[in-house]
Amino acid sequence: MISKELVSLIKKDLLIEWRQKHTLYGVLLYVSATVFAVYMMTGQPEAKIWNALFWITQLFVAINSVAKSFLQEHPNRFRYYYTLTGPATYLLAKMIYSMVLLVIMSLVSFLLFNMLLGSPLVQTSLFALITAIGSVSLSVLFTFLSAIASRANNNASLVAILGFPLVIPILMVLSNLAMKAVMPVYQPGWWSLALVLMMLDALIIICGIILFPFLWQE
Repeated sequence: MISKELVSLIKKDLLIEWRQKHTLYGVLLYVSATVFAVYMMTGQPEAKIWNALFWITQLFVAINSVAKSFLQEHPNRFRYYYTLTGPATYLLAKMIYSMVLLVIMSLVSFLLFNMLLGSPLVQTSLFALITAIGSVSLSVLFTFLSAIASRANNNASLVAILGFPLVIPILMVLSNLAMKAVMPVYQPGWWSLALVLMMLDALIIICGIILFPFLWQE
């Protein structure tokens, strides 16, 4: 059962994002500008290149929209939240909020890719589903890394340092999963890749729940 504390924390982040519309519009502008720049440089590329460019774009969208989730919190707020809720609940609320935000941004990016770079997809609905799943994976990872960086004197460079070796396998798995929707070819081991991705997500969440309480007490 979802606790009231978790729901309240998610609503709090969503309300803050809605009130600070300039931040949301800034992210939307970043997504649009990135896709337009890709279009200007590549035109309408072939299917494999289209797929690779899409997931590289998603990486930068995730860094720009999700990686700041903890870094924008003032240290004094952590002391206040410490008196209201537990570390696991707070981390999960941030992850769910980041998932919602990144899924929206990823779907906007997906629509822009289809409008500007053409659509080489043979299974559009499957690719949209994989996009949503990939957004969950990237948001979970970068929220966890942002939590670590925020407790290390807001050192944003830690997100890039720690994230690079972790995000590469996630992007490779997502790219391979998406190829089933891009090209009408048989892909053995597709479900195994999907299982690997879900296990990676679960591992990151579990590590976050175990490690974040120690950071929370700093």
